[in-house]
Amino acid sequence: MLSTTAVIFLIIFALLIVFKIYMKVTTGWCRSHTCLVGKTAIVTGANTGIGYDTALDFAKRGARVILACRDEGRAEEARIRIVEETGNKNIVVQLIDMSSFETVREFAKRINETEERLDILVNNAGAAGIGDKRSKDGHVLVMQINYFSAFLLTNLLFGLLKKTKGSRVVNVSSILAKYARYFELADVDKFPGLCYIYNYSKLCNILFTIELAKRLDGTETTTYSLHPGIVKTEIFRHAKGTLKFIVNFVKNVFLKTSEEGAQTTIYCSVAKDIERHNGAHFEDCQEVPPYITVRVPGLSKKMWDLRFDERYCWTKT
Repeated sequence: MLSTTAVIFLIIFALLIVFKIYMKVTTGWCRSHTCLVGKTAIVTGANTGIGYDTALDFAKRGARVILACRDEGRAEEARIRIVEETGNKNIVVQLIDMSSFETVREFAKRINETEERLDILVNNAGAAGIGDKRSKDGHVLVMQINYFSAFLLTNLLFGLLKKTKGSRVVNVSSILAKYARYFELADVDKFPGLCYIYNYSKLCNILFTIELAKRLDGTETTTYSLHPGIVKTEIFRHAKGTLKFIVNFVKNVFLKTSEEGAQTTIYCSVAKDIERHNGAHFEDCQEVPPYITVRVPGLSKKMWDLRFDERYCWTKT
């Protein structure tokens, strides 16, 4: 007869199996055949995970793809793999470190000086599980990587995006933004605890998308945010100890592959006739209702206006 512990273990295992089957059945796939020949795309964090598979898809469609990465060696390895798999040699590496505003500005300056168009900007780079570390700019590191730098980069590339007909800004967020219930603007650059900071940063991504869409009204540029699903990526690579063991076990056995996780990013980047959904949030290649945490009247504008706060003067472009 099985012990109580064994029964509990089997129940948990069975539930995880059911969850895995559910994930496979409900995963959305981008079925668009949009050709990207003659178009230029930037993908941040493109050397691994969702970013890599997004860049790979764009390359297969014929785009000029700029891999915006921090690690030059890993980025070059990714570039070589993409070229070998797709035959598309128009894949380039440009260095950027989302934990440093200086490198974000340098990256944007190079792009504005050398590129004639920018059709797709995918703000994909992200970090989690790194605690209360602060960047050399003095900000909570998770918030700077996941939100502050994406906001800054997009603003610095506004001119190039606006002059490119039909351009898109795609912000990779997370369903965990739905649970950022205690978020306060006054605490945007404070560390509220490991279980909250990631959620808050992803909520900021969505609020940014909503307000950006309003400011793009009347132009031919649109923007979208998305939840990629629970994906097997390296975002928790900095986790340690028990957390690292649990994360590695769960992600290796039960989560989406990075190819599956990239589908909604790809969909928001290339799908036709979604312009009317400017500012919307997507999951599994479908628009979903706004999370309750983003429905606060005026919150997206107040978040945007932090750029005028002297504490965040780095956002002034």
